[in-house]
Amino acid sequence: MRSRYSAFAVGDEPYLLRSWHPRTRPAAAPADPELRWLRLEILATDGGSPFHSEGRVSFRAHHIRRGRAGVLEEESRFVRDAGAWVYLDGAVSGESG
Repeated sequence: MRSRYSAFAVGDEPYLLRSWHPRTRPAAAPADPELRWLRLEILATDGGSPFHSEGRVSFRAHHIRRGRAGVLEEESRFVRDAGAWVYLDGAVSGESG
């Protein structure tokens, strides 16, 4: 989760696509030039250990867009694919800004 947040923050589209499950991966994940990510808060985790094949991460990601502060809150699902953890999907529970 933290590595994907960092990739969003620096606009590393190749990493985002590599770390996205093939079944749900979009064709592209371009950076939003008006969005600047500021901080990530991990709220809760479930699973995701070396003994699991699935995990969930609830987080809050703070950003600024066009001079306005905003927050994205999501619960993301991750699964193992060929031994690597990849993002499967997420449910946004709140977004502002």
